[in-house]
Amino acid sequence: MTRVVVIGGGTGNFAVLSGLKNYPVDLSAIVSMADDGGSTGILRDELGVLPPGDVRQCLVALSNSSSLMRSLVNYRFENGGLGGHSFGNLLLSALEKVTGSFEKAVEEMGRILFIKGKVIPVTTHQVRLKMILNTGEFLDGEKEIYLSKEIDQGYKKIYLEPYPEANPHAIDEIGKADYIILGPGGLHTSLIPNLLVEGISQALLDSRAKKIFVGNLMNRRGQTTGYKTSHYLNEVTQFLGEDIFDHILVNIQSPPEELLDVYAEEGTLVENDLDDERVITAQLLGTVGEGVKSDLLKRNLIRHDPEKLAEELMKIVGAEELMKSVGSI
Repeated sequence: MTRVVVIGGGTGNFAVLSGLKNYPVDLSAIVSMADDGGSTGILRDELGVLPPGDVRQCLVALSNSSSLMRSLVNYRFENGGLGGHSFGNLLLSALEKVTGSFEKAVEEMGRILFIKGKVIPVTTHQVRLKMILNTGEFLDGEKEIYLSKEIDQGYKKIYLEPYPEANPHAIDEIGKADYIILGPGGLHTSLIPNLLVEGISQALLDSRAKKIFVGNLMNRRGQTTGYKTSHYLNEVTQFLGEDIFDHILVNIQSPPEELLDVYAEEGTLVENDLDDERVITAQLLGTVGEGVKSDLLKRNLIRHDPEKLAEELMKIVGAEELMKSVGSI
């Protein structure tokens, strides 16, 4: 079976995984461990556990359990001492304490949710994402970086502290992969943090897998203001050491004007500026249900459609596999 490894963070990985799980591929998700906001941040600080939030989203994406069970894992308490915490984050943290290992906790929760594939933390070390801006401002943690409005003025350094070694299982999965998908996701908070882990970039450079870069739909104002596809690709390449991608999948579908107007305070649509034979364009936007637009968070208004995204990714895989079979004749 074709081995597909997806690398990223929470919502980006969720979109790719929830679509691809419906196809006959062997899926593995390698997940950033830099998250320190919200429920995840509180559990990290108070219990000393590894961040559960992004892992939880990937587990739910790959789950073949009932919709009730998936809703339970994603359920977020609204008040009281547990206000703001999701049940899945609490369950993962409790399992880590019981088993003594975050990886074992993820494995056990995977069994509970009947997941298709594997979810692998990129590192099993406690790390904190940090950034030094050109202005001299120091951003301590993924949350501060996510909220910053000055990153687009340039930064001197982004790093993980302490500098962590990669999870050997992540290195192994990269080495065995037939296809590796990076993105979509927050450039500085979901994608680059994986590449800052010792051994990951080198494993990607050494891998013989076909590599696919999935472009983001929207820029984040103050962080990637005015970025085009080439900017994302170039910045990722800086941390890899070279451009490793065989295919670049970008969206060409425009959202309804009313959504862009609502989103305008947060960012703008990413435009493709690459004249490159590797670029594959497609309409990849999801839909927003009637009557709920005003209730959605702005960052969730415009998002990838998992089915459309998976269909385009599988077209790439199918075409590559056909070329392999023809070449072997």
